[in-house]
Amino acid sequence: MRVNMVMHLIISKRISKLLFVLATSLMAVHFASAQKVPVTEVTLDNGMKLLMVERHDEPSVSGGWVAHVGSSNERPGITGIAHLFEHMMFKGTETIGTKDYQKDQQIILEQEQVRDEMRKEEEKMRAAYRRGEIDDLMKPENKTPRWQELNKKFNELITQQRDILVKNEFDQVYTEQGGTGMNAFTSQDMTAYFITVPANKLELWMWMESERIRRPVFREFYAERDVVFEERRMRTDSTPLGKFTEEAEAMFWESVPYGWPVVGWPSDIPAISKAQADEFYGIYYAPQNITMILVGDFKTNATIALAKKYFERIPRGKKDAPDVRTLEVSQVAEKRMYAEAETNPQVDINWHTVPFGHKDSYALQVLAQILSTRTGRLYKGLVMGSQVATDTYAAQDSRKWAGLFNAGGEAKDGKTPEEVEAGVYAEIEKLKKEEVPPEELQKVKNDFAASEYRRLSSNMPILMHLIQNEGEGDWREINEAGKKIQAVTAGDVQRVVNKYLTKENRVVGVYTRKGSSQKQEGK
Repeated sequence: MRVNMVMHLIISKRISKLLFVLATSLMAVHFASAQKVPVTEVTLDNGMKLLMVERHDEPSVSGGWVAHVGSSNERPGITGIAHLFEHMMFKGTETIGTKDYQKDQQIILEQEQVRDEMRKEEEKMRAAYRRGEIDDLMKPENKTPRWQELNKKFNELITQQRDILVKNEFDQVYTEQGGTGMNAFTSQDMTAYFITVPANKLELWMWMESERIRRPVFREFYAERDVVFEERRMRTDSTPLGKFTEEAEAMFWESVPYGWPVVGWPSDIPAISKAQADEFYGIYYAPQNITMILVGDFKTNATIALAKKYFERIPRGKKDAPDVRTLEVSQVAEKRMYAEAETNPQVDINWHTVPFGHKDSYALQVLAQILSTRTGRLYKGLVMGSQVATDTYAAQDSRKWAGLFNAGGEAKDGKTPEEVEAGVYAEIEKLKKEEVPPEELQKVKNDFAASEYRRLSSNMPILMHLIQNEGEGDWREINEAGKKIQAVTAGDVQRVVNKYLTKENRVVGVYTRKGSSQKQEGK
């Protein structure tokens, strides 16, 4: 009798698990099928791509555009130029941003003539720096007398220009017409601009955005360059981990152009010339390198006609933007960085993986979710279990040209980063040896499906989702990625863990509190 009862309980548990997996699988299928976004794609005569999602849920349109250019399209000497353009594209046009366009242009021309002379002096100063005659190019006392004389003249021209500028007029025009949330961002792979406008202001958006691509005026170029330099100082140089994170990135990427920061190296930012910026703009802001995206309350056919009217005025670029040709070389030995910082002791581990859209990227995303969040294995194992950490994380970062898998955690008081590191590896070893149970895998898939469904609930989240996917390589991932995530098997997860999360493929950053004696050999 007891044998029968035991057998009954075992069978009941198996049936319960089977029903759970079946129910949650059906739930994931429901979410995946319900989230399909009806995108209409059109290519204009000048090569510009237009993506449209007609939705009448709210009387507004979220509009944006992606320039397929980021810091990975730069080269040594002009690092930070893509991010600088994010700033410059708000400076206005021939009709927006100035009271006197002709005088404005004349002052800009004179400014360039002075800056050409200043650059000659800066060459002399760099030579003196290499000889050890001066210790810091940025110190005022290290500037040559001629440079200081030219700088005084340049500042006089800036004062003249300010008298005819209309500050932030681009933003003012939009705001007065009900526009909200105007912003932009630059990453390694893209630069994006976006805003939400009332549905009846769509034509205003068409005119404003086409004008700033067609006839931008890079006013206050050198002043804005200084703003970017200050931004770098605040976000990188003055934060506890800013410089260390920058150094770790440079150490991680051996050949693909992700090794320099998006904001640029400190010696490059103040050296970028307007002539270099004009050349960069001509290549990477050509219509054939831009994708326009609209989501909201409009009629698709009428919108296509408006887009042709405004954006086809912009001539196609003389040459297409070049592909990034340098691939990441295979890492053959573990790299470690030990740093003392004003922060809690922690460890940060990166492994080389795969770029956006790669077939293994979906299994790596699932792996990251299995390890991360408060219900994930790292938190359960290291925070709640061994109690060596106060927080943990994991993520797959698939960029356009290459990717990385990141994991780590913060050490609990009395524990070391190396103990956290060992705990991370222990959880990874379990995944290498044993497949993820069906119910755990399905829960992760359900989380993905529900998250995707929530992200597609209104205009701006859909726009941002399209911007991100289009910028990394293919907008269609908004509809395809969910199905690919749901198709990941436990075997796929085990395979990618064994393939990518190896010792020789990782770079480890160990951070201890400044002044602490904690420092151990890496495991």
